[in-house]
Amino acid sequence: CLRRRSVGSSHCLKSLGSYWSSRMRITKLEVLALRGPKVARPHWTAHFVVPAGNELLVKMHTNTGITGFGLATSYTPLDPLIKPWKNGFADLIVGQNPLAPEKLYQKLFGLTTSKTASEKGWSREAMIRCSAAVDLACWDIMGKAANLPLYQMFGGYTDELPVYATCGYYRDGKDKEELRDELQMMKDQGHKSFKVKSGGLPLKEDIERLEFIRSVLGDDKDLMVDINRAWDLRTAMEGVRLLEPLKPRWLEEPVQWQDDRRGIKLLSQKTNIPISGGESEITSYGCRAMIEEQAIQILQFDCTMYGGFTEGKKLAALCEMNHVQVAPHHDCFIHAQLVASTPAGLILEAFTDPERDPMQAELFEDPPEIKDGKMKLPDKPGLGLTLSEAAVEKFGERIL
Repeated sequence: CLRRRSVGSSHCLKSLGSYWSSRMRITKLEVLALRGPKVARPHWTAHFVVPAGNELLVKMHTNTGITGFGLATSYTPLDPLIKPWKNGFADLIVGQNPLAPEKLYQKLFGLTTSKTASEKGWSREAMIRCSAAVDLACWDIMGKAANLPLYQMFGGYTDELPVYATCGYYRDGKDKEELRDELQMMKDQGHKSFKVKSGGLPLKEDIERLEFIRSVLGDDKDLMVDINRAWDLRTAMEGVRLLEPLKPRWLEEPVQWQDDRRGIKLLSQKTNIPISGGESEITSYGCRAMIEEQAIQILQFDCTMYGGFTEGKKLAALCEMNHVQVAPHHDCFIHAQLVASTPAGLILEAFTDPERDPMQAELFEDPPEIKDGKMKLPDKPGLGLTLSEAAVEKFGERIL
């Protein structure tokens, strides 16, 4: 009777919900490190290499037979994230109720200031990343227990979202012809919006590169520019002046890390180009500070890097109440559930170059289709995603 949604089934659903909410328990965890293949010519942002996939996969099993999964993303080696699973971290999770994700998240996040974590050598970053993956798995189970897609549980604002393609990376020996071919591949895939990397060359050369990119894309396509926190404030001030004729939809993380919140606030007062940021924060509190300082118009938190959906929901609500739009970093198939739930939801980020991110292309069986720059959300419960066991075996190293 769980799958019947008639009035006559309401008593059965209520009884099952009451039973599960009090009795469901996490019985087993499987943990795998997922790594994409090494690329002969790495993809660079302005100042660091982006790996071709680097995630921690947590599969969660329960005593009801319902399972869920979550991912933790990292641009740095996964070893610190792996270590806790080898010396006791899972013991803190098994036996807990996955239908109480807030409670479990607070318990795990609390380890960032815990003697236990310090004694065991668990880093703060590892606790932040691992708690996010566990939280996403709990919410996946929550949706499956309710037989609802998570975007409907979170608010159900829309069932279709625009998507943009991230591209235009720096690579050794990459010339204009190769750059044109990359952009054309993305256009041929049907994309309407494109985010490109910048900030890795002297400003004059980068602007010339962006002018070339705009000429290839055409004026009818959206262009977003990602500096990855490479510019000092003076360069950023000059950069926005030179960028304005190219009409970028937004300028992402334009100022160096050490004082970026104040820097982008000052920058936003000097330009009409919307400023975005948030992916490089490590907690939702850092994102809150960006919003409170009125530094950004678009927030790009990442639920697979910090907070999971438990904190992501709070940030989405905070954005809505402060007239800030939500465009999460990375993992479009996961973030779709949150972005579709809120009026603040703007767009999803996709990596559709299989060399740059083979996991997006292969990790899920029958993922939502990205067509003509849009994604229709799946109507399946929870995350609505099924892991490809072949891809997990191909990219995965079993940890637990």
